[in-house]
Amino acid sequence: MIERHSLELALPGASIGAVAGAMAGGLTLFAGVPAGLAALSALAFAMTLGLFGGLYGVLLGHGLFRPGTFGPCGLYWMAAFPLSRLAQETLAGTGGLADGVPGFLVYQAMVGLGFAIGFVWLHERLMPHWLIRLAPANPQAEALLGLYLQHAQALRSSRASRSPRNSRSSRKGARR
Repeated sequence: MIERHSLELALPGASIGAVAGAMAGGLTLFAGVPAGLAALSALAFAMTLGLFGGLYGVLLGHGLFRPGTFGPCGLYWMAAFPLSRLAQETLAGTGGLADGVPGFLVYQAMVGLGFAIGFVWLHERLMPHWLIRLAPANPQAEALLGLYLQHAQALRSSRASRSPRNSRSSRKGARR
């Protein structure tokens, strides 16, 4: 069983996944799907993406993923997104599997990589604020917040070393 501290880390990712799934599932209305089937489609997709989004937060808290990295997250969503879409199509049956399951899964893996970009971007903006609230009572959140702060400091020092001010002063010094 997953402990409370881990479940608290799951909330931002689960929220992002659920909202994205509900919105994407709701788009089936524009494809002419009846409202009841569109609602079932939205619910199925929201639940599965929410589950995988929450699992991402738990895995991040346990050190499997690191803040500021995209590669492992991209691979994660290249597997999780097609599984979510397969569950959605299996439950709602909106016709996405007409060309066969293998082609469907390959295409959804490509779409999943695009989804990962948006997910990571949004998660990296929400998670630190959530961790600040959790850190006093959650040791996992406190440790993860420390990783986010280290990442932010590394970015700040990298930007400072590449700033235009530093490069202009070094060019002036080279001319003298």
